[in-house]
Amino acid sequence: MKMFVGSNLERRLAAGHFAVTAEVGPPRGPDPADVKKKASILRGVADAYNVTDNQTAVVRMSSVAASKILLQEGLEPVMQIVCRDRNRIAIQSDLLGAWALGMRNVLCLSGDHQSAGAGGKLKGHPGAKNVYDIDSIQLISVVKGLRDGAIQEGGDSISPAAPFFIGAAWTPLSPPEKFRIIRLAKKINAGANFIQTQAVYDIKRFAEAVRRAEDMGLTDRAAILPGIIVPRSAGMLKYMNANVPGIEVPEDLIRRMKDAADPKIEGIEVTLELIDAVKNLSGIKGVHLQAIEAEELLPDIIRSAGLLPRPRIY
Repeated sequence: MKMFVGSNLERRLAAGHFAVTAEVGPPRGPDPADVKKKASILRGVADAYNVTDNQTAVVRMSSVAASKILLQEGLEPVMQIVCRDRNRIAIQSDLLGAWALGMRNVLCLSGDHQSAGAGGKLKGHPGAKNVYDIDSIQLISVVKGLRDGAIQEGGDSISPAAPFFIGAAWTPLSPPEKFRIIRLAKKINAGANFIQTQAVYDIKRFAEAVRRAEDMGLTDRAAILPGIIVPRSAGMLKYMNANVPGIEVPEDLIRRMKDAADPKIEGIEVTLELIDAVKNLSGIKGVHLQAIEAEELLPDIIRSAGLLPRPRIY
């Protein structure tokens, strides 16, 4: 595996270790203590930590600022950046600023539609105008240009280059599934080095998708880390199955959570089973774990999965 920036995540993958990433959602306010609290809970349990960029189209502390706070707390961030809110000028400006502040991993995303933020107790900004000046595949290419060519998308040079370890997302079970594998190939061709997937619950179908990617040689060109969201109730699984694109939850798993005497404990057991299942799939190089405002669950889950302590890299 060619090394680009030498981030902790990149070095773990290059050394052949099963990587672990975890998600840290910035707060909906300006208090850095919220990010620092999550950092204290998750310190040392993962190789890098995804910092979301206004996930679900709800205004939150910027991913650049929250990533810097994590870095100051001793955690390596994977800074997410979405196409929804910025044109290519603003995106590149944020990328250059992020690199200057020490960020070395970036995850390129389209971003949830602005209507996704309205629901429940939150009003969101459903009337906001989206941008999508470039899409996520073009964004990957832009980041690659800043890294490998020291050049902006418009053709102007920069000095020095801004090398990032480039990540992208894959929703392998979103219809049409045949199109998703083509889109994955386009992202890897554009320069993606690692891939984090939408949450996986249907292991059989996911394994088939990974086999197709492996047959195309894609798993040799980019490290695939399946996503797993820790389920805490049957209602949570039903909601994701019905409303989150790309998440497919088998009915028997929903029934299992519904019938559980303690859904929290059962959800942890389900997560451990899913981790074990993806660890044994050919072509998989790690796992991306999300607990969504229940980060305190992750250290014990990662430990019980046999993924702690994290291996040392020399």
